[in-house]
Amino acid sequence: MPISKRAEPALLTDQVYATLHAAILNGDLPAGSRLTVRELAEQVGTSAMPVREAIRRLEEAGMVEREPHKGAVVKALTLEELVHVYDIRRLLEVEAARLGSEHVTDEDCDRMQAEYDLMREAIRERRVVDLLDHDESLLTILYSASDNPLLVKMIQNLWLQCRAYKIVGATGTLDAVGDDSLWRYQQSLITAARNRDAISGAAVNDASLVNATNRIKALLAAQRSGN
Repeated sequence: MPISKRAEPALLTDQVYATLHAAILNGDLPAGSRLTVRELAEQVGTSAMPVREAIRRLEEAGMVEREPHKGAVVKALTLEELVHVYDIRRLLEVEAARLGSEHVTDEDCDRMQAEYDLMREAIRERRVVDLLDHDESLLTILYSASDNPLLVKMIQNLWLQCRAYKIVGATGTLDAVGDDSLWRYQQSLITAARNRDAISGAAVNDASLVNATNRIKALLAAQRSGN
């Protein structure tokens, strides 16, 4: 049918986009990686057109940028962008935690605990991407209790933009002896949610994001000084 034929290129572009998107999120395409249309098309087994369109969409999502003489590259980490993104995250996520802690249900808290347990298992096994996935799932449950889907969507979009930062931070923290910041705040957040304590929920989230920002800043600064 004509409709199916018109849909095929878009569906193929979606598949290529999802593949490249996942490769960036899990670190297979780290910051600074050059995205060459011909090479990527060969790897994913498509023509150039869906790859080119997928790269354009990644640019719009803030995950890819254009550099002189290089073309499209996975967006590199900058301290300036880190500060801006995490400042916005604090504004949105502290409020989401406050609202969510007021309206969360016991069932929601049990689901948060289940995600927390899976996150701790991923930490023990040093599965960084999985621990971040479970952490974000835990937070999504709480934030969704705010009954403000637009707020949740905005936060999730910011998570996508700063996933590379979070990978750097989580990996470095796993290597730090005695650092419990990957799980300490989440457990306190669950406690606040169970107590329907909006003030504590907001305070815990604020402290968590400040801690994460400082950890990633330190790691990026150390990487730069070592170059």
